[in-house]
Amino acid sequence: MKKITLIITLITLSLQQTGYAQHAKVEVVSDKHDPIIRVMIGGKHFTSFFFPDTIAKPVLYPIQAPNGAVITRGFPVTPIAGEPTDHPHHLGLWFNFGDVNGLDFWNNSFAIPADKKHLYGNIRMGKITENKSGDQGRLGYVAIWNDHQNNTLLDEKTSYVFSEINGVWVIDRTTTLIARTKVEFKDNKEGMLGLRMAHELQIPALETKKFTDANGIETVIKAVTDTISNGNYINSNGLTGDDVWGKKAPWCMMHAKMKADTISVLILDHPKNEGYPTFWHARGYGLFAANPMGSNVFAKQNPVYLRTLQKGESVTFRFRVAIAAGKTRLSTPAIQSIEKGFASR
Repeated sequence: MKKITLIITLITLSLQQTGYAQHAKVEVVSDKHDPIIRVMIGGKHFTSFFFPDTIAKPVLYPIQAPNGAVITRGFPVTPIAGEPTDHPHHLGLWFNFGDVNGLDFWNNSFAIPADKKHLYGNIRMGKITENKSGDQGRLGYVAIWNDHQNNTLLDEKTSYVFSEINGVWVIDRTTTLIARTKVEFKDNKEGMLGLRMAHELQIPALETKKFTDANGIETVIKAVTDTISNGNYINSNGLTGDDVWGKKAPWCMMHAKMKADTISVLILDHPKNEGYPTFWHARGYGLFAANPMGSNVFAKQNPVYLRTLQKGESVTFRFRVAIAAGKTRLSTPAIQSIEKGFASR
């Protein structure tokens, strides 16, 4: 992890010391030496596409709001004093799943013991297929989903569109998974579009809780004893707090105070996604995930989910992440406008 920390430190220094030319509203800038592609809006850093071979999947990390607030947790790459250090696989914004032919892609990280690695899968970068600046920034890549013996289960084609909509910074992700062999996605809570948020964007927790993954590995989430965490979820059906977990909804949003501003982090499902509206694997401790491939795992009265792809078949998912900073959280009309624009894509 030392090399990764050094890379991120260099990113931070570069952003602080170097001004980027503002020829385009959104700039997508490849690093000549490191596996990083930076995204700038109006000359300000928005996020970086981060894909070293030392992590188990490519991610967007870190992610900033329009006012410069970093909305992603620093750990494990650049830990911040006082922030939680649970779930080392929670890094930035990512996309994977907890049961693909019995392999856990979601929970894989440097922390998995060598004798357990065969239970996990990795997503390995192939090549960048698009890199374009302009009124919108565009970034495309291909990757492969491998087992521990480097046998490929899925080919991945992903495209990002980065934009600013009425002062809100937006990430649109479209991912197509193509089966190299017969692949089964089995009902699992660990999926699919995941975001691990900054300490402020947590719900204050009064008691310690334990969570167990599909391989029986237990993680303890300690009670929050400081005053930094002040977040709250709300979804499109009006549910708030921890009640959004395991419920279906077209969108869900976390909002909290970060210094002088209120930060809103909104994730939207797309009507073309199967299972729309998605279930939300959204935990108060800072995990914010949309999971269209869960069902019975969230409530026993739900049917058991199973999605099979035969060799050559594919499935496509589309999600939008919108980040705002202001005196108050994003209003319902603003959310509806963002949602309408996304649904029309």
